[in-house]
Amino acid sequence: MSNLLKQNRPMIATITSGLLILLGILLSYLQFFSASVVIYLLSFLIGGFYQAKEGFIDTFTNKHLNVDILMVLAAVGASLIGYWMEGALLIFIFSLSGSLEVYATNKSKSAIADLMRLTPETAQLIQPDHSTVTVGLDQVAIGDQLLVPKGSAIPIDGVLTSATALIDEAAITGEAIPVEKNEKAELIGGTLNLGEAFSMQVTKDQSHTLFAKIVRLVEEAQSVPSKTATFLEKIENTYVKAVLIFVPVMIAVFYFLFHWSFEEAFYRGMVLLTVASPCALVASATPAALSAISNAAKKGMLFKGGSYMENFGELDAIAFDKTGTLTEGKPYITDSFFKDQTEKEQILAHLVAIEKHSTHPLAEAVVTAFKDQLSASVHPDHLEDKTGFGLIGTFGHSSWYVGKKSFVLKDNETAFSKQAEQLQKEGKTVIYVSRDQEVLAYFGLMDQPKEGAKEMIQFFKQQGVRTILITGDQEATGQTIGTALGIDEIYANTLPDEKAELILSLQEKYGIVAMVGDGVNDAPALANASIGVAMGAGTDIAMESADVVLVQNDLDQLTFSYQLSKQLKNITFQNIVFSISVILLLIISNIFQVITLPLGVIGHEGSTILVILNGLRLLSSKKGLRRA
Repeated sequence: MSNLLKQNRPMIATITSGLLILLGILLSYLQFFSASVVIYLLSFLIGGFYQAKEGFIDTFTNKHLNVDILMVLAAVGASLIGYWMEGALLIFIFSLSGSLEVYATNKSKSAIADLMRLTPETAQLIQPDHSTVTVGLDQVAIGDQLLVPKGSAIPIDGVLTSATALIDEAAITGEAIPVEKNEKAELIGGTLNLGEAFSMQVTKDQSHTLFAKIVRLVEEAQSVPSKTATFLEKIENTYVKAVLIFVPVMIAVFYFLFHWSFEEAFYRGMVLLTVASPCALVASATPAALSAISNAAKKGMLFKGGSYMENFGELDAIAFDKTGTLTEGKPYITDSFFKDQTEKEQILAHLVAIEKHSTHPLAEAVVTAFKDQLSASVHPDHLEDKTGFGLIGTFGHSSWYVGKKSFVLKDNETAFSKQAEQLQKEGKTVIYVSRDQEVLAYFGLMDQPKEGAKEMIQFFKQQGVRTILITGDQEATGQTIGTALGIDEIYANTLPDEKAELILSLQEKYGIVAMVGDGVNDAPALANASIGVAMGAGTDIAMESADVVLVQNDLDQLTFSYQLSKQLKNITFQNIVFSISVILLLIISNIFQVITLPLGVIGHEGSTILVILNGLRLLSSKKGLRRA
């Protein structure tokens, strides 16, 4: 409760100021004029404290004039000529707009608090005698053994030391289906243990966990303003100086040229001081950018600054790494050919019996594809692993070879196996199976595009954004994947330094170019790109080099980010046009003596409140969120 009050002090002061104004109006109506002046003055002091404090600190400490000074001067000026209620009303509405801006900032920062609440503050440390003791996370070191009770959040990153565990990783991956983990599997702090209690070993200290990185990235993002906000802040100081010069000049013009009374001329000067202040203009960009960054963070997209969020909707081209970014990052069986279909089941049973003993990704792909063919009665009498070539399994008097062409076929290449050349031209990896030097079958394997990758590529092409594939893989593989996804340009056989150089040349050719990748080899290109986007499951160096991190590895987040950025630009533009229009209208109305100080206050501060509220719409925007 105390924290809630502390965070909302400006709003409490604003509400108190408003209530005091109502009391002052009542006292004036009852003709207690002296008492009403005291009440108005009290409202003035309470409502204007936070804004005046900020204004004077900025002026005298940072040597920077801001709109707060203009508002204080206008309120003081109005009071000096007897317009106590108008002065108090000016401070009240100005305080209200300031309180709403603080609310917008706090609301956007709630993403950090939400993330931090996902990880517990304590852990169950396993002692040498196998008992446990509750300790703070700051007391947990790399290598410590922890116990994670059923239903508890995993306190810190580590590896599973129990046989199995059932983990809810929705907070990280967005997947609602729990994940079954086996011994030595990686565990992420903040995810939830749905199964029985298990033990784990800590592999990262508290400051280097995934959630710590996420929190740090969000904090950094909120401290880096957008280009529009930076520009508006730069002109604020000059604008305020111009207004401070312009107002006395206009008072003199009203008095000497228009022959108004000094009181009327001074009054119009105070109205001008109020309505010419750029409050709404200054507030046009920052609350909107913070809201957009916060909204993106809630959905697993971490932008390291407002400028990256703002620029993402201005992309001219977007380049992708292939493996692990556009594709799953592991091979799948795509083609199967058998010399004699009547022997298919027997061949697969022997193949799986051999491959299940290997941890090679190709072997795992075979076992995954044909696990239904696993037979308890078929197992090799002897198994020999020829690293880099394949496996030899002996079943009775028969020798079965599984592996690459040169290993399996030797000098007995057959017409049957020649058909595999087409698979290789398509960029697929081909493994062969032979029995006693007779080729029985071969299989094509290839990494497959991620779900939604083709739709995402199509989306960017529809927006006029050039799509590019940059991969270190062979030309055939790159062409096959790129063509299947409909990518505009494909570059293969590229080394890390070549990727980085290619990004620079693409920027010269197209303009703003984003690079999406996940590995160490992508880090230089991510750093060189106009906007580097790292997949959250990628390497630490990729995440550090990037400007945006997709925590959940969901390619749909790219389309969401693009449209959210477009919406940010539209709302910022709306705010700027609206605020400038209101300022000009109010200045002209004041010259023609159409508006009073209270109406000027309402018009000017009301426009500030409206642009802040318009920016806050981005906190809950679902624009662009689509699923394949």
